[in-house]
Amino acid sequence: MADSIQIDHFLSKEERYKSLVPQIKALTANESNLVANLANIAAALKYSMGFFWVGFYRVDANAQELVLGPFQGPIACTRIALGKGVCGTAWKENKTIVVPDVHQFPGHIACSSESQSEIVVPVASKGTVHLVLDIDSNQLNDFDKTDEEYLGELSEYISTNLL
Repeated sequence: MADSIQIDHFLSKEERYKSLVPQIKALTANESNLVANLANIAAALKYSMGFFWVGFYRVDANAQELVLGPFQGPIACTRIALGKGVCGTAWKENKTIVVPDVHQFPGHIACSSESQSEIVVPVASKGTVHLVLDIDSNQLNDFDKTDEEYLGELSEYISTNLL
């Protein structure tokens, strides 16, 4: 039997996150498969928050590139080199990057022409990035400190409990 996420879409962004994050934790708490958990997290974020694209890229340290993982949305770039685009830069710098207008980000990789703004959150353990959470919006300037805070909390949960 599948679990479900319940979110009132009339709530503010912060209130939706406050409701969503504990539900994601409960949904993934008893599942040991990382891919299954990341797939459900991507779906929960996309449909609860109304994002254009949500997905994870896995670090392939040997190849020095990110490889596409579970996602929700249109097809995406399969591989991204270290330091390239927003995802590769967030991985290289091990820090969250918020891009209000992707067309203004030097070296932005345009997987979809509909993407207008983006947030990328590294998922790291002991200083080593293992994944990046990439979220795109089809609206300019769609991400803010609220997204950084709650997606950062989710990243910490993933690194501590699911990796």
